[in-house]
Amino acid sequence: MENKRILKGFVWGVIATVGMSLIMIFGKLSGLSPMPKPIPVAIVVRVFGELPKPAVMTLAIILHLVYGGFWAGVLGGVKREIYFFDGIWLGIALWLLMQIIVLPFLGWGLFGIALTGIPPKIAIGTFILHIVYGFVVGLGMRARTGTV
Repeated sequence: MENKRILKGFVWGVIATVGMSLIMIFGKLSGLSPMPKPIPVAIVVRVFGELPKPAVMTLAIILHLVYGGFWAGVLGGVKREIYFFDGIWLGIALWLLMQIIVLPFLGWGLFGIALTGIPPKIAIGTFILHIVYGFVVGLGMRARTGTV
């Protein structure tokens, strides 16, 4: 039963990651995004160095989907019953993790302040994306699985 909850969590995490990624892509294409490049792409380049663009994009997409799926799978594994706000709290926790670990690792500073100053536009934009992620995880897991 626990494996089933983990798998359902993983699937909903991937679906939620696709949703937030579509918004991220729209932001980048429309010029609304304050980031110099999408964070998954920046992470791949930082970890693996400059690779051919198709390799960077493929790795970034795979890693982002697996990361989003992993954390929702963890949620499904540790909570017997998922409530809507469990997904929201997961999204907020992942956002905080990104702000205090990932962005400084990329050289963008805490909450992206090194790139955008105050108010930290990256922090605000990524918060919205993570709320979308949490919304989809919480709603999807609750609606589709009930007592996961």
